[in-house]
Amino acid sequence: MFVFSKLVWIFGQPLSLAFLFVLLAFIAALLRWRATVITSALLSALILFVSLYTTAGAYVVQTLEERFPHPAADPADLKCMIVLGGATQNEVTTVRGGYELDSAGDRLIEALRLAQKYPQARVVISGGDGSIGGTYEGDAVISERFFTALGIPTSRMVEDKTSRTTFENAVNTKELLAQNGLSECLLITSGFHMPRSMGIFRKQGMNVVPWPVDYRSTGKESLGFDFTQPSRNAQLLATGLREWVGLVGYYAAGRTSALYPGP
Repeated sequence: MFVFSKLVWIFGQPLSLAFLFVLLAFIAALLRWRATVITSALLSALILFVSLYTTAGAYVVQTLEERFPHPAADPADLKCMIVLGGATQNEVTTVRGGYELDSAGDRLIEALRLAQKYPQARVVISGGDGSIGGTYEGDAVISERFFTALGIPTSRMVEDKTSRTTFENAVNTKELLAQNGLSECLLITSGFHMPRSMGIFRKQGMNVVPWPVDYRSTGKESLGFDFTQPSRNAQLLATGLREWVGLVGYYAAGRTSALYPGP
């Protein structure tokens, strides 16, 4: 299931679909299927235009990010926080060492801020190597280096080094919380990832408090054209659609509490 889901997304993301339609148009041209050539070429062009030159991606991501608003203030007390993986550049650190953060690095930065403010809080780090080959350092390993380098002792950390998906994050974390007598933790992950994460954690019977970070939209996005930043537009659309594929797939598999979990 893990490898299948990875392959589905490799070929199912917008730019990959655009390429596949171009390939189909080329094959159809060789076979002289004129209608298929025209249809495939138009679909490829449409996908590319929407991905590169519209705000569709930002708008989709924004709706996901606004599903669980960030709390207005820090908690009065904090016993534990769960930090989901996906914030580090595993391929780079496997070779170079250190703790290189990616675009979701706010997950670790916010966890560090809270860990410094609440010295009694435990930090539950959930994330292994999510690559198909399984040849890289996992998120928990890199995150441990990050926290210890910035003054958080390993005695405060609880690590899940094997999970590769959000579902595995929840299953493994549930066991770790029980082993360490922890409950009512903050759940720290990207805003766009929070609906799916909350649905999965709820399905596992865990009472966690959503703590979204790593916002990718301004909060004031609307649908329209944008010719100024095509690469960002394409990345946002891929991010938003990937979450929706995950929401639908996990709901169909019975792994989440609702199709579109909310507060």
